[in-house]
Amino acid sequence: MPVYTYKGVSEAGKAIRGFVDAESDRSARAKLRRDGVFLTELAATSAGAARREDTSPRRLSFEVLRRVGGTDLAIATRQLATLIGAGIPLVEALGALTEQVESTRLKSVIARVRDRVNEGAALADALSETPVFSGLYVSMVRAGEAGGALEQVLERLADYLESQVRTRNKVVSITIYPAIMFAVAICVVLALVTVVLPQITQLLDSLNQPLPIYTRAIIGLSNLLREFWWALLGVFAVAVAGFRVAVRTEQGRRSFDAFKLRMPLFGKVLRQLALARFTRTLSTLLSGGIPIVKALEISKHVTNNTVLGEAVDRAREAIIEGASIAAPLRRSGHFPPLVTHMVDVGERSGELEAMLSKVADTYDEQVENSVGRMTALLEPLLILIMVGLVLGIILATLVPLLEITSAIQ
Repeated sequence: MPVYTYKGVSEAGKAIRGFVDAESDRSARAKLRRDGVFLTELAATSAGAARREDTSPRRLSFEVLRRVGGTDLAIATRQLATLIGAGIPLVEALGALTEQVESTRLKSVIARVRDRVNEGAALADALSETPVFSGLYVSMVRAGEAGGALEQVLERLADYLESQVRTRNKVVSITIYPAIMFAVAICVVLALVTVVLPQITQLLDSLNQPLPIYTRAIIGLSNLLREFWWALLGVFAVAVAGFRVAVRTEQGRRSFDAFKLRMPLFGKVLRQLALARFTRTLSTLLSGGIPIVKALEISKHVTNNTVLGEAVDRAREAIIEGASIAAPLRRSGHFPPLVTHMVDVGERSGELEAMLSKVADTYDEQVENSVGRMTALLEPLLILIMVGLVLGIILATLVPLLEITSAIQ
């Protein structure tokens, strides 16, 4: 059933807007009229509307470009699990969910999923037809449908999505202040070099006196930035484009991912974050009834690192041949002893999901602590760098002035 967005005026004269389910435009208008809404605008947002738009001239839709946030997806998953747990049929639960979610983009996606399920498709198949739901999400739902435990699987998915959102928000909140400090430092230095320094340079040139080498270097840098900024910007753009092209190649991506893991300070944090995602995802998939080989194939993508992904691939191949998971992970050299030991214990005790969850909790905490320590170190370091740059520019201009003034006296 299509979903329509509407704007109108209530009987009390208040402007209102919202969504309504109806078979057609006429049904939607009649339904809203019965509810006391005087329409001023009505537009379809369902799959049927999307199909009609496909036959019309192409227009840029900002709604299509809008992404669905992890928080919105986690809330919708939790609500769907609650509705199904209350005994509501799946199609009705999806219909109710379209009225509960706040994201317009997600509301439209769920409406399309509901239409496909109403046509007889499985929920997992309907979800796989949209780019919003990841392979992990679809595989978990497929396993839940096959095992008759869709409610439990959706609850585990909601827990997983919420944990990912919490980790991401913690990292972002900790890094905001250093990022602002770095941006301010760059703006201050650019203002001094391109605006303030040229005025002082004119005064120094008018005195016709020899200048120290560091003063001439800073003046030359100022002139370069002011006169050839367009060339520098072009070089930067070409360098970024070349880097992106190189990273898209298999060898380039692997080299860059290996470099990221070797970076001082940052490499450790990136490895911890990738391991936290991998173990959390693998634990969630296994607890949802996904076979270990399929779970490893899905989990390797969440590391967002080809080097770690190759190690996971080797572990998957070893399992197919009858080996354990821990041994190939240990041989790769990219997984710390904590991970391999806990995986080994989990395999032997039959509690692999629980062990992986504990490892994920440990690494989530380590990521937060590591980022916190890095931030505490970066804040004074950025301040010192900014003060040093400003002081260097000031000394480079004031020292010659003082020398010239003393010589005149």
